[in-house]
Amino acid sequence: MKEMTAKEVESLINKGKLLNIIDVREVDEVAEGKIPGAINIPLGLVEFRMHELDKSKEYILVCRSGGRSGRATEFLEDQGHNVINMQGGMLSWEGKVE
Repeated sequence: MKEMTAKEVESLINKGKLLNIIDVREVDEVAEGKIPGAINIPLGLVEFRMHELDKSKEYILVCRSGGRSGRATEFLEDQGHNVINMQGGMLSWEGKVE
């Protein structure tokens, strides 16, 4: 499983790189703040919404601490998607939130 730190993700955003970020937290958690531009697909819905993802694109998965996004990363990787888990999740995120 590929992983990236929150600092690495923030650095790419600050350099103007367009990232495809999927937040797998529940809707009420996301309402408290998410990485700008992140798409919310709660972990329990990933299997049912993975058809919305383009296998030619790279996605960074985020949750609160890195556990749920790690499970989602492994699942999507097994389905042929190019995915990266953000280590430490939103607890380690120091960048902007919306």
